Amino acid sequence: MAEPAHHRRVILPLRQAMATFAEGPVRAALGGLLAPGATVRLCHPFGTMPGERFYDTAYAPLLAAMPDLERRDAIVVAGHDEGGAAWIGACGHYAGTFARPFLDIAPTGHMAAFRFHEFFRLEGEQVVEVQAIWDIPELMMQAGVWPLAPELGARQRAFGPMTQDGLAERTDPGAASVALVCEMLDFLVRHPSRGGPEVMELDRFWHPRFNWYGPAGIGTARGVRGFRAWHQIPFLRGMPDRGLNAEGTEHYFIGEGPYVAVTGWPNMRLSLTGPNWLGLPPTGRTLFLRSLDFWRVEAGRIRENWVLVDLLDAHVQLGADPLERMREFNKARPGFDPETGRAP
Repeated sequence: MAEPAHHRRVILPLRQAMATFAEGPVRAALGGLLAPGATVRLCHPFGTMPGERFYDTAYAPLLAAMPDLERRDAIVVAGHDEGGAAWIGACGHYAGTFARPFLDIAPTGHMAAFRFHEFFRLEGEQVVEVQAIWDIPELMMQAGVWPLAPELGARQRAFGPMTQDGLAERTDPGAASVALVCEMLDFLVRHPSRGGPEVMELDRFWHPRFNWYGPAGIGTARGVRGFRAWHQIPFLRGMPDRGLNAEGTEHYFIGEGPYVAVTGWPNMRLSLTGPNWLGLPPTGRTLFLRSLDFWRVEAGRIRENWVLVDLLDAHVQLGADPLERMREFNKARPGFDPETGRAP
């Protein structure tokens, strides 16, 4: 079984090419990385596509919108999931001057950035599957065009790891860190179906000064009080059956040293039966959520947690497309189609 350092080297040419983004080098790096028949699963509105369409569908319009585009990785974790499959998880930001529309989001003319969480499943020397979320709502908020409920948590760019070692190579496979996170998640889903907040034993698993970096639309929270107030209580009020039905979901955990990462497409199944999650009404519909997460463990407790959820897809499942509503704003913008709100 190949070591994590080997997996890191497989995707390094792509990371290097994207650091100073140009079409030719990035196309070449993707062509060498993605195996024939590879599948790319990308957040809404991109969807699932064959690997050969990845650049033209996602990166070409992004580079057109940000001509000085760059990729800024903050965390890279490599390892094997419980079934032995090799994965690499990467967390960071795409950044550049927002000069032209992207997904019909009106440009600001200023520097803009949005977070990515990307996972690559390897077979041998190539990637056979990508699962990735780009925080498109973060870009919409920077452009002042988020058309739905404001986030409850703090609106701020997620910090990189406090220890500044997110890109370091590690020899520890992270088994203890993975075990801690998995135990925490097991205790987390005991509430509310099996008791009050005390059954989660949050203080045992989470550092008293932990930061929870949620997606734009939910926001950032500090400590147990902030986590519960700005994310967990509204989340569980809306979907109290969280963790009770895993049918149709998947989870792939990997770890390295103090870092743990998980992907799954989807990895949560819930029913929106209560009010006001993201300002939405209790539709009773079943939701399948994609949540790609990274954790950093410090002295036996979780100190930082980076979370991205495909919130655009969640809204679409409930019949409310934020991008379509945003285009209503665009109908009054010079240069946008006054009938459709789309960019030329």
